[in-house]
Amino acid sequence: MATVLVASNRGPVSYTLGEDGSLDARRGGGGLVSGLSAVSSQDSLWVCAALGEGDREAVRRGVGEPGVRMLDIDPAVYDGAYNGIANSVLWFLHHHLYDIPREPAFDAGFRRRWEAYRAYNRAFAEALAAEADEGAAVLVQDYHLALVPGQLRELRPDLRISHFTHTPWASPAYLGMLPDDIREELLWGMLGADEVGFHTQAWADCFTSGAPVEGTGTRVAVRPLGVDAEELRALAYRPAVDERLAELRAEVGDRKTIVRVDRTELSKNILRGLLAYRELLNAHPEWRGRVVHLASAYPSRQDLEVYRSYTASVAALAEEINAEFGTEDWTPVLVSVKDDFVRSLAAYRLADVALVNPVRDGMNLVAKEIPVVSEAGCALVLSRGAGAYEELREDALTVNPFDVSETAEALHTALSMPAPERADRTKRLAAAATALPPQRWFLDQLEALGKAP
Repeated sequence: MATVLVASNRGPVSYTLGEDGSLDARRGGGGLVSGLSAVSSQDSLWVCAALGEGDREAVRRGVGEPGVRMLDIDPAVYDGAYNGIANSVLWFLHHHLYDIPREPAFDAGFRRRWEAYRAYNRAFAEALAAEADEGAAVLVQDYHLALVPGQLRELRPDLRISHFTHTPWASPAYLGMLPDDIREELLWGMLGADEVGFHTQAWADCFTSGAPVEGTGTRVAVRPLGVDAEELRALAYRPAVDERLAELRAEVGDRKTIVRVDRTELSKNILRGLLAYRELLNAHPEWRGRVVHLASAYPSRQDLEVYRSYTASVAALAEEINAEFGTEDWTPVLVSVKDDFVRSLAAYRLADVALVNPVRDGMNLVAKEIPVVSEAGCALVLSRGAGAYEELREDALTVNPFDVSETAEALHTALSMPAPERADRTKRLAAAATALPPQRWFLDQLEALGKAP
């Protein structure tokens, strides 16, 4: 039995099934992994879903990491919950991404998928109820598991439960698109927690504006997850990153760099970022041949057609810009449409300007990470739709994410910024970015539940 439990869709380890039947375990990273290290592994348990065939085979064989329990949920139920609801409904609601004339349309198929989402959450609630010690603290993560607090409260009223949403929360108008009974069930699930947490006051306000919080006993907290500077710098200065940095320097030459690192997620606004770069080159031709846009775009959710199309559009627009402006010795955009963390870290170190322009983002740690490791200091062009805006706006160049011309001018200002000003801004950005590192963020939630180690 565990006294501290974490529940999330993706766990800290994944398994690959080899052709010979062997299982290879790969440990992941991120804020939750760092945060959970603040408590004893003997007292903690991470409950997560088996995502692929390797994970499911590991569960069937009884193979597992200490302190981790994977749930082998029926693949059809998982697909309905994850692709059908979490990523196709809740993600679109919270990020305000719907193409309103066409979607959403909540029909009988939606109801079937919602049943899968309910069953998926129920599997987590039952596992947590079975594994938790009397009065244990349970930290439920993200929109995939919004019903778990309410379900778990019914099963184990003795537990101390929190839910943290890493995305934005939908405005009342967007949340009101859901059928009334589904919206009520979603909020019932969230309000089963002793505390619900968000990265920014703006997202917390959206939640309290649309949820009947008063009288429920649920606290609403704002906890802006930050960066572990020591861990990030250790990763960024490994030999493999040094080698990739040398390769990028050879490609870039003595030109300035505008760096962005994103998943090809619709909310990240990569296309408007590229359009702004093209407008920069048109409006300020003095930058032609003197700047390179290093764009890392990790393919995201490629099992959904809208994401495959978006990823293809990103690559196509980059090619158009290169065809329009490129010369024999200058490629304006160096885009990498693949998962390449080493390249991203090398680009962080090389960044003169960081472009972070999401339409709506829970936090966006890239905006915090680049100032921490940029070698020469970087000017940050930051969307007002990023969660990080609340903490970083004083020292960033802030933009309306839909205003391509304003973003182009901000890029020009950033590229033209004197080195001393850029260095001073970077220091202040890095200090703000590291104010609440993952371990402290995690412990704050435990302390709020009365379960600090």
